[in-house]
Amino acid sequence: MAVNSLREYLDLLDTTGWLRSFDQPVSWDLEASAATMLANIRDGPVPVFESIAGIETESKLVGDPYRGPQTRPWDHFAQALGFPSGLSGCTYYDRVIARLNRTKAPRTVASHRAPCKETVRTGTEVDLLSFPWPYIHEGDGGRYSNHHTIVAPDPDTEWGTWSSHRMMIHDSSQASLLLLAGEQVPNRYYYDYEPRGEPMPVAVVIGAEPTVESTADMWIPTGRSEAAFAGGLKNAPVDLVQCETNDLYVPATAELVLEGHVRPDDRLDEGPFGDYFGYMNGPRRSMPVFEVDAITHRHEPRLPFCVEGSGVGYGQNSTSTLRLVAAGPDATVGLRAAGFDVAMAVPWRFTSRTVWVIATDRPYPGYLHELANFIFTTWGMLHIDFFVFVDAAVDPLDPRAVLTTIALEADPDADFHQFGVERMPKVPLNIYQTPDEKGSADVGTSKAKTAKAYIDATTDGDATDTTATAETRKRAQERLVEAGLDAARFDRLDEREGKSQ
Repeated sequence: MAVNSLREYLDLLDTTGWLRSFDQPVSWDLEASAATMLANIRDGPVPVFESIAGIETESKLVGDPYRGPQTRPWDHFAQALGFPSGLSGCTYYDRVIARLNRTKAPRTVASHRAPCKETVRTGTEVDLLSFPWPYIHEGDGGRYSNHHTIVAPDPDTEWGTWSSHRMMIHDSSQASLLLLAGEQVPNRYYYDYEPRGEPMPVAVVIGAEPTVESTADMWIPTGRSEAAFAGGLKNAPVDLVQCETNDLYVPATAELVLEGHVRPDDRLDEGPFGDYFGYMNGPRRSMPVFEVDAITHRHEPRLPFCVEGSGVGYGQNSTSTLRLVAAGPDATVGLRAAGFDVAMAVPWRFTSRTVWVIATDRPYPGYLHELANFIFTTWGMLHIDFFVFVDAAVDPLDPRAVLTTIALEADPDADFHQFGVERMPKVPLNIYQTPDEKGSADVGTSKAKTAKAYIDATTDGDATDTTATAETRKRAQERLVEAGLDAARFDRLDEREGKSQ
């Protein structure tokens, strides 16, 4: 059975030795993020900071709760979904894909049954600064919430749309949201609400249950409900409750909910921030203002955050893991629904928003170019600049296998393809763009230049039969386990799944 809240998930980590609580006071000013980054680098337990220095608060900070083990990043999330530990990556993908194909509508609950309503603050009681928002990287423009789900209105779905956009705290009731045009929620604001001079109601949900957190990071097709996909992933309906000050519905077991609205024609500074591309990436931009109207939360709320950035943080963190364990299976479902015979679509675990690996057969000449054209023009692929196509028999979750395939199969003269030159949309956070190429500072999107590319690392000619190779690897891994090595290190021991069940 899947867990129903972030707290249940943290309890699950605790029972398996993957949680470490810090009783001594820890500063929100770089110290909590430094300890989290060290845990990430060392593949240690997830840190929970019980006491925050210099501030009287019952809140607790949780550093990168969804980061998985480095050798098997899907393991924690598999357990959160009720799957056994020890699944091979391919089996994990198969099971998640099966659930995503069986969506379940959410159900609503009354306020008195919603844990996120244990405390309700409105009017003068609203105070964002009473919570210990972390200052994550030296050089950040301010203190951030960067691990949450944003709920916004959607005319095509009953329960609104969910997404994730970081938020910089400014004062007791205001924050700036990084809304980059080209994505669903920002487009709703820039092209619908702001031209009409209307405020857009928004709720920022912090510490939602795992399936909600992961679904917000998926590329759900327009007109489909993220809430229903979260229910499918959970294999049970997600409980929603209505906000206090607007008509939006939010996940009932969340730790903290900020209700408010994004004001039209109003901007506040946002950034710079040590983003997922690594390094401090500017420029400082003017972004829409989120005005908080109400705060509801559980007692002693847990506030998760992510130490983003391969250069300023560590590439394998919560967001990279969520993309690997949820966005990848979701993209696989989408590509299959579009008629492409894709075995797996997998984000590269170290740069999950930049590079993806697609395992697929190549049924006819030009197929890969056709597939790339489809992917690069899908709205969810705005951030992705680089694809590697490998044979369907290659495990795209195995970095060594992918690099070996590139080295052996990709001809530098014939198999490296620049794709699109002038008119493809491009996210402005890439470190390799010049300020001119980053485009408009208002909405931060450039259509002037693109660097989309793909590598054809599939084999030429008939694919070889790898059955014998797989069996040989499995026998070799069984021998190594018999010799005393940890079975969790190996990917071919599927019989362990049966024992776990």
